[in-house]
Amino acid sequence: MNVLIVVIVADLADIVLAFKGELTMSERMESLMDNISLNRVPPAWSKKAFPSQRGLGSWLTNIKQRLEQLILWKDDPSRIPKVTFINRLFNPQSFLTAIKQIFSREYNVELNKTNIFTEIQRKWYWEQDIPDCKDGAWIFGFQVEGARWDTQNLTLDESLPKIQFSIVPVVGAKALLMGGAREEKNIYQCPVYKTEDRMNTFVFTAQMKTAKHPPAKWILAGVALIMDIEGMSDQFSPGKEVTIV
Repeated sequence: MNVLIVVIVADLADIVLAFKGELTMSERMESLMDNISLNRVPPAWSKKAFPSQRGLGSWLTNIKQRLEQLILWKDDPSRIPKVTFINRLFNPQSFLTAIKQIFSREYNVELNKTNIFTEIQRKWYWEQDIPDCKDGAWIFGFQVEGARWDTQNLTLDESLPKIQFSIVPVVGAKALLMGGAREEKNIYQCPVYKTEDRMNTFVFTAQMKTAKHPPAKWILAGVALIMDIEGMSDQFSPGKEVTIV
């Protein structure tokens, strides 16, 4: 985050100096200004940043949200966050690995024999009565693409008309020994990606209940959880309640 901010501030400062006539306008500066005017993230910035398909304005808002979470941790490092916005981490895989490391150390088991298992809750991140998550952490920041999450029945269901994404409530991410979880037929092994284009942004596999339809239906539909999506999730911030439609 520090490297990214330094690059952004330095580039913008150079453009200001160029407008004042104190620096010669270079081809790089012109390219930077073109990207800004077209609401695109300049390649020099995205190279230092996280995978994202956002426009520049939304991207800068997202950086601010990521920075706010880091500042909360910095100001009180001894306090464990009640819910972590995993979609606002540069490397969400490392957070999940940390969960497995703590589990491995506590139960004296090998790290490569553990895995992350997820259980979606009824609660949202702003609710005050969320208990501690044993052997894991509460995480937030997923949206389902290709289906919707039925918050009443806690199961995957068909998407509503003209609604591409469905927001998922708080998820319990717990470390368990491989083979330690019950084998359930009504569980869809859902891939999780950082961005909508998926490509090389795979993070891990989450488990989602599918009581109404067989898992094969969602496999054929290409259903996945996506972390970084412009729109509704940008309204979320720790301590702020949002109306979910």
